[in-house]
Amino acid sequence: MDEVKRLLEGFADQAAEGLPDADIDADVTRGRIALRRIKRRRRVTGVLCVAAASALVLAIGNLKWWGNGSEVAGGPPEQETAAASATPATPASKPRTAPSSTQTMSMFGASVVELVANKEAWSTFNCTLAPKGWSPETPMTATRVVLSQPEMRTANSAAKVVLQAAPQARSLSNVRVADASGKTFHIGTLDGRLTGQVKLSDQWLLVELPTGTVEWPDDVLRRFLDSCTVN
Repeated sequence: MDEVKRLLEGFADQAAEGLPDADIDADVTRGRIALRRIKRRRRVTGVLCVAAASALVLAIGNLKWWGNGSEVAGGPPEQETAAASATPATPASKPRTAPSSTQTMSMFGASVVELVANKEAWSTFNCTLAPKGWSPETPMTATRVVLSQPEMRTANSAAKVVLQAAPQARSLSNVRVADASGKTFHIGTLDGRLTGQVKLSDQWLLVELPTGTVEWPDDVLRRFLDSCTVN
């Protein structure tokens, strides 16, 4: 084993003879120069790739397809202009006209009652507001007043506004309760009619509204009830 080792060392010494001494600094310098060249080549290659990609996109964007000496898509500018002018323009949709402020309509299209100032007392009932076009029928009593329209005089009380004063509240269905002006208003249904009632000082005021005529929104009914007193 030692002889093989000495033989290999002899071969190595003979191979090294005649070789110049190693120059470490020169080798390091040559390695740095090679690295800088590799970096420059990478940057140049990247720039060339970006430029080539941009040129390809521009070329595709401006590419025109030709077949049999004419363009496949589109036509001569004159024909396109004529076709555009021959096509009738779609008329713009007409905006909906907002209803006039003097119109009082509900969301269902029916008219809504309009309250106006009232300067006369109806027996013991004193209401500062009254439904426009409605007037009291005679005779009036201390606990009951009926309002109707002159063109709708009828014996059917369901088509009239009935005001009643009573010491006890009536039982309403589908009741909605609201507090305003220090009073509690109850709005619901009585015998199929929209009805509102409010507690006054010592009695209840009940208002039954007509069916099949104008609409009475809850806020309008509360305003009417709030304007009334019973002496």
